[in-house]
Amino acid sequence: MPKQFAASKRLPETLAAIVGGANVLSDPAELAPFLTDWRGRYQGKARVLVRPGNTAEAAAVVRACHAARIPIVPQGGNTGLCGGATPDASGEAVLLQLRRMKRVRSVDLTNNVLLAEAGCTLLEAQAAARNAGRLFPLSLASEGSCQIGGNLATNAGGVRALRYGVMRDLTMGVEAVLPDGAIWPGLHALRKNNAGYDLANLLIGSEGTLGIFTAAALKLYPLPQKTLTCWLGLAAPAAALILLDKVQTAFDARLVAFELICPLAGELMARHFPALPLPQAAPWGVLCELSDCSHASDLTMRAETFFAERLAAGELLGAALSRSEREQEAFWRWREHISEAQKREGISIKHDIALPISRIAEFLQRVAPRLQAQFPGIRHTAFGHLGDGNLHFNLSMPDAAENECLLESEAIANRIVYDCVDELGGSIAAEHGIGQLKREMLCHYKSPAELAAMRAVKNALDPRGIMNPGRVLP
Repeated sequence: MPKQFAASKRLPETLAAIVGGANVLSDPAELAPFLTDWRGRYQGKARVLVRPGNTAEAAAVVRACHAARIPIVPQGGNTGLCGGATPDASGEAVLLQLRRMKRVRSVDLTNNVLLAEAGCTLLEAQAAARNAGRLFPLSLASEGSCQIGGNLATNAGGVRALRYGVMRDLTMGVEAVLPDGAIWPGLHALRKNNAGYDLANLLIGSEGTLGIFTAAALKLYPLPQKTLTCWLGLAAPAAALILLDKVQTAFDARLVAFELICPLAGELMARHFPALPLPQAAPWGVLCELSDCSHASDLTMRAETFFAERLAAGELLGAALSRSEREQEAFWRWREHISEAQKREGISIKHDIALPISRIAEFLQRVAPRLQAQFPGIRHTAFGHLGDGNLHFNLSMPDAAENECLLESEAIANRIVYDCVDELGGSIAAEHGIGQLKREMLCHYKSPAELAAMRAVKNALDPRGIMNPGRVLP
């Protein structure tokens, strides 16, 4: 029996010896919840699911798979939208989860750094920071279930990226297991470090194709003492861009989030979540958050004056400012339920795009007639992070039964949307990653030089091609 085949046959026993039999799942009923993505679009199979309890165990698991040439699919909270954490249908892959590795190892208040393991949920990391009197600002709708490892793998963004940046900006160093099982000991809590290539930033956003994160050194910030959430009604996206410039000028670093909401999103929310009504009726909306770290801040008074002036000038159709923490939470809960409202309408074609902020209104004007010409009656839900140029642009038909037919033409719809994005200097992936969903499209919109460099990096770090195969690069 060839050595490689023998290692493959013995793999379940080998993994059980590393992590304990209770942490190797092979029963189909136990595996089932982990073989489908959040959207229900991708379904796969796996040999086993393995749950290491520490970095040494994770490295040993990877070494065993490397020796047997068995593919590994890392999976965090399984909240991704591009199929990046779902195994293929071959049943060859080992699913690797790090939820047992969920410790917050330390909090350094002088250095403003939190060391968290990859299986820690984003909500747990936020709570640990808050309990220490600090803020870890990454904020996503899935924060109760998404994990730090997945946030790193996808370079997560979220609603506060305008002020604090994306996961790559919030990470000072990482600990990771490379494809051959070697441990990358990069938990450097340094703000300046030019000692060689920056492998950490190469791994962040690589979607598990270059290695597996086991821990990260995360940046902390002062905890805001005053926070104000504002719902602003506008006539059109162009008006929102003008308003964004004025809010940034008036409030500078106090501006944390600036979210654009289209009319259809309001209709879907009213239909599926009547308990969370729009604070202010208007064709388009903006959800804006301001914060200040000073107890003596005059933030509320300044905001009331500023938005009253905008109303008087006819630049706003309405404004509602939160008066309590409960109202702030209600405003954000409304925003975070948009994806769920869409899901209840049936499957849709989702796009997570990045554009120069100044070109967003132009994109919406260009793409709508092109889509209508190809798909009469099609509707689009446009919402997202206007302040950092990230728009979620999702397509569906009024009758949910028609969405299956629309999905059959997904390639045509994608080309219409992505061609328009490309014309305006944008990107087909802003914060959700490539996964399986956009793998083929990446080849169309990346230059040959970019693709060659990406493949060279992949081949150098993972010559056996075992790390999350079939993701990102075809």
